[in-house]
Amino acid sequence: MGLPRWRDLAPAFGLGVLAAAGQAPFGAWHVALPAFAAIIWQVVAGRPALRGWAAGTGYFAAALNWIVQPFFVEPETYGWMAPFALVLMAGGLALFWGAAAAVSARLTPNLGRRAFAFALCLTTAEALRGVVFTGFPWAQPGHIWIDTPVAQLAALFGADGLTLLTLVLAALPVMVGGWGAALAALALVAVWGGGAWRLAQPDPVAPGLTFRLVQPAAEQSLKWDPSQAERLYRLQTGYTAAEPRPDLVIWPETALPYLYDAGGDAAQGVAEAARGVPVAMGVQRVEGAAAYNSLAVLGPDGYQIAIYDKAHLVPFGEYLPFGDLAWRLFGISAFAARQGYGYAAGPGPRVLDLGRLGKALPLICYEAVFPAEVNAAPERPGWLLQITNDAWFGTLTGPFQHAAQARLRAVEQGLPLVRVANTGVTQMVDAKGRVTAELRFGSPGYLDAALPAALPPTLFARYGALPFLLLLGGLGLALLLHRSHPSA
Repeated sequence: MGLPRWRDLAPAFGLGVLAAAGQAPFGAWHVALPAFAAIIWQVVAGRPALRGWAAGTGYFAAALNWIVQPFFVEPETYGWMAPFALVLMAGGLALFWGAAAAVSARLTPNLGRRAFAFALCLTTAEALRGVVFTGFPWAQPGHIWIDTPVAQLAALFGADGLTLLTLVLAALPVMVGGWGAALAALALVAVWGGGAWRLAQPDPVAPGLTFRLVQPAAEQSLKWDPSQAERLYRLQTGYTAAEPRPDLVIWPETALPYLYDAGGDAAQGVAEAARGVPVAMGVQRVEGAAAYNSLAVLGPDGYQIAIYDKAHLVPFGEYLPFGDLAWRLFGISAFAARQGYGYAAGPGPRVLDLGRLGKALPLICYEAVFPAEVNAAPERPGWLLQITNDAWFGTLTGPFQHAAQARLRAVEQGLPLVRVANTGVTQMVDAKGRVTAELRFGSPGYLDAALPAALPPTLFARYGALPFLLLLGGLGLALLLHRSHPSA
């Protein structure tokens, strides 16, 4: 039949754009869910791989529009790359959708069951997208529920469980028509009600700690301007010194505008401003030939009491893939993080024991979008701490999507989240993902907020993705058994 003309794929592309409306900051799940149903109908009706790819391209182009923002920090040098980055990112990630559609079409000739098969295959593809090639689990279909009670299901099955729910609900009307739509509505009401019931349950007593969240709101283009360093330093130390005194002061990612030296003048100046209050701050530090993106905690005397080095770095943003391997095998140092070209990765998740402040699991920037890595902490912390510089994500969609995904980690773990952004969303979040205090977006300032209580470990915190995998595997087995039944 040859390749279809562009207009044959345009409806799937447009439906993908509509489905992206479910992502933050819009949260239009009531638009996204019917759009996913229409995408499934398009895929099962014919040309599954191409239509699946087209829908994915529209979805990711709309949801990840912020990906162009880093190229406009220095527009005269990198601005021309922005459209290519968006097109390549959207089209590349859409290959997961196209592959899921192609596989599902081979599983069964029945159109109704093919819709169910595509829902399961796309769920699987989205789960794989979160881990292969270092992973990028951003803008998953299940994220459309983050601002609703449905998100509480993540305490059992994680974000992938929400994606499975979303796509199965969307497939039901395609499978059995009006009855399927009614069944999907009843299932959604049940899950929504269960989430509302969980939200209404009383919370444990809070620990009685007040944290100061510092937001300098430094423009990315000026953040490392030497002429701005002293101003930013004085701004943040001024916020740190303000009365009344909190129990802990937190600065965002790479907030110290000087190279970090434990016990050095800059660190001592921060401690003097804090006047006996511990300070956790994002820093850049050098050890040997390697540079690290780190979180340093200074004690009341100004000396370092804890350090965490970011472990999950951004490919092409914080390091070049295989750069260290090229150094070890061939002696090529131009791309090696260990030779000062980009950041070097830390050893992995680490829980910081901060004494009476409890045990914190630090997450630097987009480490908070990886549920499996949060779950891989060597012990259960008392709270999650994300420091970030969301200036890279622009001001329209990226910072809000980033914050929403971090809130989902709080739901999954049953732990409060302290989120401190340079420019972005700075907020205190309780163990059910609700925002309890928040700074005005994009404005310099600080927020004194009470740390909410932690909940008992959730099913996801105990077993990770295992419950989701068992559920997905059970549904897949049911589909295969039904396919092999003589009456199927």
